[in-house]
Order: sequence, then structure tokens, then C-alpha cells
Amino acid sequence: MKLPDSIRVFERGWLSSNNVLLVDEARAALVDTGYATHAAQTVALVQHALAGRALDVIVNTHLHSDHCGGNAQLQAQAQWRCETLIPVASADAVRTWDEARLTFDATAQTCERFSFTGTLAAGEQIALGGFDWQVIGAPGHDPDSLMLYAPEPRVLISADALWENGFGVIFPELDGGSGFSEQQAVLDAIAQLDIAVVIPGHGAPFADARAALERAHSRLAWLRADPARNAKNALKVLIVFKLLEVRSLSYGALEAMVANASIIRAAAQQLAPESAWPALLRELTGELAKSGALVLREDGIEAPAGAV
Repeated sequence: MKLPDSIRVFERGWLSSNNVLLVDEARAALVDTGYATHAAQTVALVQHALAGRALDVIVNTHLHSDHCGGNAQLQAQAQWRCETLIPVASADAVRTWDEARLTFDATAQTCERFSFTGTLAAGEQIALGGFDWQVIGAPGHDPDSLMLYAPEPRVLISADALWENGFGVIFPELDGGSGFSEQQAVLDAIAQLDIAVVIPGHGAPFADARAALERAHSRLAWLRADPARNAKNALKVLIVFKLLEVRSLSYGALEAMVANASIIRAAAQQLAPESAWPALLRELTGELAKSGALVLREDGIEAPAGAV
């Protein structure tokens, strides 16, 4: 498995999405920019890779905070033009900086305000890294999400629609929306593509798309059989995400986060009545500690040593 020389992947820790740098004679582009706490590192990675050349374009597959949190600092580099393309369905929310619609407040996450210069929609094409990429809608994990597929090198930038072992949380299902059916349709669409390499939103690029799709279909069927499983997974994911940002949380702060962040609260409501949330959080953090995702302490939780 080898990517074309014009495509370079910065594989990041779980707090930040992968960044994909695509460079050709016309322009240099970066697909997705990681989380806000890693923004300075993102700028440094891009500067080093471009070796004095300007970054011309940012492309966001979707606007979850771990995929667009570096936008503002990249745009602030005076020597870079940084045109920014976002999913068309998210344009109004970014224009007015509606943090509720952008889910930053709802997930207890942060993102520095950024601007955009254009949009992308399913069915369009964009030239990046010397190849023509098809823009493919990827609702499920996020209603506005997009993927990019280049037929010539047979590369799919799948964002959080397909990982080597699964896919991102199906967020719309947490608050009464539809996401499972949409995720199924996205997996079916991916199965129709001739793929040599998948560049996921998290984790290393991989070659065996068929095996990944089999695992994803199996996981989706498991989640659909009991939607509380999706809620439990979401709550665990969002707890660990926050912990990676702040490094430690008291149980009181964790309970306040669940109560005040609407998406996290919606996940908890599917699992237990509010009076039982303290016990629920103790149970979930205990499970996360057993898996090595966090460390328990007497009054709260902390990130394990070396976690990024």
C-alpha cells in the first residue's frame, strides 16, 4: 500500500483528526485540521512539510471540533492565503457562528472562530494533489459530512464514515434524529467504489476496504439492535475526548458537563434517569479505566500517561 507522492497523511492522536496534505504545481491543500489544543502543532507540521511554500486551501470534511479546530490558526498565518472550503450545509452556521448548531457547546468542546471562502457539496469535483476528487455525501456520523474519492489513484478520504475498525459515533440518533439508515447508505456507497487506500479520519491509512466494511456493517447492525449501545458509546467517547483536552476531571465537573452539554445530556438520558447519572458515570468511567482509556482517582478521573 503506497499513497501517491502528492498525498501525505499526518496521523494524529485521537483528540485530533488526521490531516491530509495534498500538493501539486497549482496549490497546496490540507484536508481537516485537528482540534484546537493541537492547532499550533498542526501549523508547525504543515510549515515543515511545505518547506517555505504557502498553504493555499483548507478543506473540511465536516465541522466537528476535532476536524476544524486548527482552521483559525492556519488562516492567521500571514504568509498563507488559506482559502477555506466547508460543507455547504454548514455554511449558515459558520457565517453566524452558531455554536449550538456547530455542536461545540453541545459536546463541551471548543473551536476558535474561523471564516470560509467557499463550500463543497455532494456531486461536485475538486482538483487536489494532481488528482480529481469526487465529493460524496456521508451523513450518519454527522448530517453534513462529506468524503473525497479520487478514481485514478483509487484513494478514499473517508473522514469518520469508515475507519479500519468501525466509524464515528452516530450523533443524530442521540436526540431523536435519523442516523443509522444514513450510515448504512454511506457504507453501501463506499462498497461501490474501487478503493486501493482508505485515509480515515482517525487511525492509519489502510488497504483492505472490504474487510473494514464488513466490520462496519457488523457494528452498525449491533448498534441498531439496541440504540442504547450508541448512546453508551457516545457518552464514553465524549468523556474520553474531554479528558484528553483537560487531562483530569473531578466527578462533580463531569456531572456538570453531562448536565450542561446538550448532546452529552441526550446520551445520558437514553441510559438512565437524571437521578442515576452519578452512578452511571461511575460505572462508565470504571469500564473505561479497565480498557486503559483513563485512570481512576478517588475524586475523579485523569488521562493515562502518554495519552494524546
